Order: sequence, then structure tokens, then C-alpha cells
Amino acid sequence: MQIALTIAGSDSGGGAGIQADLKTFHQFGVYGTSVVVALTAQNTRGVRSVHVVPSAMVKDQLAAIAEDLPPVAVKTGMLASPALVRQVADAIQGYGWSRLVVDPVMVATSGDRLLDAAAEAVIRESLVPLARVVTPNLEEAGILAEMEVTDEHSMERAGVRILELGAKAVLVTGGHLTDEVLVDLLVSAEGTRRFEHRRVPTTSTHGTGCTLSAAITAGLALERPLETAVSDAIAYVHRALLAAPGLGGGHGPLNHGV
Repeated sequence: MQIALTIAGSDSGGGAGIQADLKTFHQFGVYGTSVVVALTAQNTRGVRSVHVVPSAMVKDQLAAIAEDLPPVAVKTGMLASPALVRQVADAIQGYGWSRLVVDPVMVATSGDRLLDAAAEAVIRESLVPLARVVTPNLEEAGILAEMEVTDEHSMERAGVRILELGAKAVLVTGGHLTDEVLVDLLVSAEGTRRFEHRRVPTTSTHGTGCTLSAAITAGLALERPLETAVSDAIAYVHRALLAAPGLGGGHGPLNHGV
């Protein structure tokens, strides 16, 4: 069985973060491990508080995984502070973890800020250049590329700019577009591939980005080509949205058990 690692924050509501990642790894048949860098008190309605895990504890978690359960593929999610971004980037490079999916989590589905603003530049400079693929939504792509991203044309331009930061590929997700047919763009040195799918009429969208990036990570852990891993992940998220259980009073979770 292949091993995948998620380095991210927890979600007490179970729909995003570490919890969503581990559920997704399980569904893809890979063994999930985790390094928790932040604890959040949140539910489907929003985030109440965030507690950043001390650096020494993050270091020990990373070392524990590296020495006994080395992952085939790794993803990063919410990293909370500039110091943690640097620490995680240094560890990924030091341990030689090359199949890296960077989900640049900056804002929760509810609109709550999950990333220290000062960490954005550090992600751009330290983490993105290590990535096999970066998976920003429109807002995150705009922050990384330092431009406004509102449509398919600007999505592709932002993807090219993020490639120039050193990433090997960029999947700009179009879930925040207003059209009925949504487009995700996978931008790489080989060109751009479009993935089209119909919008699912649901408010149960909490954790879609985490789930998508975890599914791509699982595909890479299974040694699938990147385009296959991305295609499989998009299809999985679409099914999980269609089967969402409608829990909570806000943006509910997906059904990771599809």
C-alpha cells in the first residue's frame, strides 16, 4: 500500500483540512499520514479560532513520518504563518519529497481568513517552486500571480505566471466562476488542458479545495500521470458534491464516502 502525507490544519467540523484529506486518501486506497500545523475551531458556519502548533512539535511530526512512514506523495494545506511555511518547505526539500501538491489555502469557504497575510509571499517564494502541481482557486491564483482572476483567459494567464515562480504545473480551479458550466485549467510547460463540468446546485461546498488536492495527491501516490490524477480528482469531487449529505446550517461538507 502506498503512503500519502498531508501537512495542514485540522477542521473540528470534519469537512476540510486534515480530516477531509485522510478521508479522501482512504477512498483512493492509499495509507494516509498527517502533520498537523494548526488547530481550528470551526463548523459549517465559520471559523471561531485558530491555534498554531509550536514549531518544535511540527518538526517532530515531520521527522517521525520521514523515518518510519516515508510518503510517496505529499500535500500541503493551511500553513498559518510565514515561519511554518518556511519550516515545511525546508523539510520537504530536506527529505526529498518530490511529488508535492500545494493547496495554497488562504480563505475558508465561509470567507474567514485562514492564512497570515505575511505568509503569502513566503508560499510564493519557498513552497511553490517545490510543487509538482499547485491548486489555487480564483482568489488564491490572483494572490499568487499578483493579478485579478475573473474568467478563463485570466485563469490561464495566472497559471503561466505561477509556473514562472517554479511550479511544474498549476491547476486553476473555476468553482467561483458564475457560469453553469465550470472550467478548471491545468497549465504546464506542455500547454493548457481544460476540464469542463456542470455546476452542482448545492451549498455543501466546504472542503472542496482540500478534497481536490488530496485526491490528486492520492493519484500521484498511486503513480498515476498528473493529468490522470487531476481528471480522477475532479470526477471524485463532482460525485462527492452530488452526494453531499446536507449537514450543518452553513456550507456543509461533501460526501467523502462516494
